[in-house]
Amino acid sequence: MRILAPHPDSFGGYGGIAAASRQFLRAICKMDAVDEVVALPRTQTTDTDEPLPDALTWEWDSLGGMTAFVGALLRRLAVDRDFDLIWCGHLHLVPFALLARQWTGAPVAVHVHGIEAWEPTEKWLANKLVSRVDHVISVSETTLERLVAWSGLSPEQGTVVPNTIDFDGLQPGPKPTELEERYDLRDRYVLMTMGRLVGEERKKGFDRVLDVLPEVASERPDVAYLIVGKGPDRPRLERKAERIGVHDRVTFAGYIPEHEKSDHFRLADRFVMPSEGEGFGLVLLEALACGTPVIASTRDASRAAVAHGEFGAVVDPRDPTELVESILSKQTPPNPAAVRDRFGSAAYQARVAEVVSEVSASSATQMAIEA
Repeated sequence: MRILAPHPDSFGGYGGIAAASRQFLRAICKMDAVDEVVALPRTQTTDTDEPLPDALTWEWDSLGGMTAFVGALLRRLAVDRDFDLIWCGHLHLVPFALLARQWTGAPVAVHVHGIEAWEPTEKWLANKLVSRVDHVISVSETTLERLVAWSGLSPEQGTVVPNTIDFDGLQPGPKPTELEERYDLRDRYVLMTMGRLVGEERKKGFDRVLDVLPEVASERPDVAYLIVGKGPDRPRLERKAERIGVHDRVTFAGYIPEHEKSDHFRLADRFVMPSEGEGFGLVLLEALACGTPVIASTRDASRAAVAHGEFGAVVDPRDPTELVESILSKQTPPNPAAVRDRFGSAAYQARVAEVVSEVSASSATQMAIEA
């Protein structure tokens, strides 16, 4: 089997979609039935020094934006149309995936990651054409349901494949003394949220936690809130903490390097993300793998990352009372081994292999019927 893989970014990219795309590409490259995966990244502006899977052919000349991407796709299809599947890594690229289907006859499976698929996007052509894809791979039930609601696709055309993470280095342990001293958090009850600080989104729930912090402090005077991440919304959040009188309880860690993430999760007594725009919530899996109790949301797909309450608490982020009660309640630490069993690489590999085989077999059957 040969697979064509137009997508935004993966190896060398940043953010949740890039991470999910890396994991998917690694998984299909490991399949015994796959001989080659030809990857065409669109939005990356630089190449990558990350090690690539042996079965992956990386189209370097597709890097650099739409013009480079389209040129690379057309040059490839002009000389090479022997593909068995087109994996489209983002909803916005559906028109190009369908163009490739016309030239190759291969079925198109589009991968949807979250909020970008919850309602029609600004890409009118992608909106119009998405109903013509052969299959949808969704990271959560929530995202699949919301896509089906507006796109013209049927639920039977979709398969949910929850995301996975690299669990290596993520494990429970004591609070790191060095971080307690760095942030002056010794003997504090530490709440933590990690994510981009982007004002126009405000989807991660930083504001929700700040809003209830005074009430939490009235019951837990030792409470502190650690915000990890960078972005243009930091000054506004700092002013808000000052305005509501909790600035002495809030620490902005800014960007942290990858090798410090697990220590930051272990520093937290509770990882809190009362979000409304998560397509899955990889950061919740990371926290759970480190043994940190988590609070997820009922209003987006982050509840899928805690197995709908099996691995962590789930609250309505618009209900301050519910959020406060969850923060203050005694919560059983998660079982990292169970989280790995559910969301680890072995389970993910099996799910990916199943959906790829299903889409390919369905296409072959349809072609035989039409013949």
